[in-house]
Amino acid sequence: MQRNYDKPKSFMTQRHLLLAAFFALSMTSYGQQQLSENERKYLVYTVQPGQKPIVAKSASEDGLSEEQTEEEVDSLSIWFPFRSLCDWQPGMRFMVMPDKKDLVIKSFADAATGRMVSSQTLMHKVLVYEGHDDANGGLHEHVNFVCEETGARYYFEVPTASFDDYCYTKFGIPTLAYLGEVDMAREKFVGKKLITIADRYYIDDPKTADGWMEIRDVKRDTEVEVVAVGVGTRSFPVKIIVREEGKNGRQFFQNVAISKTNSGLRDDEFEISNMIFHKFDASFKIADDNMTEHPLYQKYFGKEVYTLQETFVKNDKGNNVKLPRLTLLTMKKIRSQSGSEYAKVTLYDEVTGETYTRDVLFVNKNRIGVDDGQRDMYVDNIFALGNPHKMKGVRQENWKDLKDGTVRKGFTSDEVLVALGNPTSTGKSGVNTVWFYRGADAKYARKVVFNGKTMKVISVVK
Repeated sequence: MQRNYDKPKSFMTQRHLLLAAFFALSMTSYGQQQLSENERKYLVYTVQPGQKPIVAKSASEDGLSEEQTEEEVDSLSIWFPFRSLCDWQPGMRFMVMPDKKDLVIKSFADAATGRMVSSQTLMHKVLVYEGHDDANGGLHEHVNFVCEETGARYYFEVPTASFDDYCYTKFGIPTLAYLGEVDMAREKFVGKKLITIADRYYIDDPKTADGWMEIRDVKRDTEVEVVAVGVGTRSFPVKIIVREEGKNGRQFFQNVAISKTNSGLRDDEFEISNMIFHKFDASFKIADDNMTEHPLYQKYFGKEVYTLQETFVKNDKGNNVKLPRLTLLTMKKIRSQSGSEYAKVTLYDEVTGETYTRDVLFVNKNRIGVDDGQRDMYVDNIFALGNPHKMKGVRQENWKDLKDGTVRKGFTSDEVLVALGNPTSTGKSGVNTVWFYRGADAKYARKVVFNGKTMKVISVVK
């Protein structure tokens, strides 16, 4: 694991500030009693195998709809609209997540006394926006909040002449992480599958000074499940905790900005190298955004297939496994991969109960410029549809030849498909049908000639 020293200060400081809360939350039952309801709901942490599991609230537990329209899937902007300070509405909720500088420069005043309040005393409190007023005769207007837990009222005094002058700036209100974004992310993502894109993620670690460790060994395009969503930092308010596949799958997290509401950052600042992965769409993509709608993919999606040749796949531990010819599998998933023409297919072996993945090509195998090496990667050179044991034209007495890829006179067309797979091309020789093979789906080039009426092999020319 590598430590990261170029993190935005807000991220590093937040981890330092939350370290004590982390110990209280995850190490002692006494700590659970000390946390407020909002802290238990919004402060979430990675839990590795053997540790006490996180009890994450799902969308259904919050009474939120799990239905997603097609338009929603197509655009995160519908789920997470940006709300400038000018557009804030009373009732919007924020959690106080102070940076180091916020512990020195106080942000809020007590509305009852007018005295500034330490951000330390407000840390993790939920403040509900109540609007703004010109208490000072139009100068240095107040942005008003009420504390959800205590009912106490506070205000932030805008540093410019008026609220209208200030609300269009990037600065927003210091220390406040927007909970509307967190709540929506919990509804949309908990229990769902995401695909990793970034080159670095994090795990909570109470043994470190910052309370977290950076990890860089998560492979791009790894499918993960969202197990919890909570508060990250003011700039990156949504902390998404995911788990790798498998019973002992590791948990890790990313703090991300989605709507950028009150982030305190300009859009171009999210493009800086040590911050770009804190954009949601630079860390994750939604796994359901797959390729199964196209007719070519529907041909295989959810269907039984069998291997046409000895085939390497990866098991759920990421290790290479060689499957023999005629291994029966079910193609459970097909999904695209960022910046690649290859699709990743997920295969299930009902006999062993194992799940495998493999990269394949679905594009036209006859396109110009494709060499035989790449032809080996085409899905129809690796798999064929169906269960060969249930095919009407497949006879058990020929099974040894079929497993060896041998075709003999008298074999049916189904038996040829099992032995050699789909032909590279087909043609006619008088009244007879000819299947041509070359490349990965046969040991060497050959043509198989069938009786045009019975569709049984009358000759095999090598």
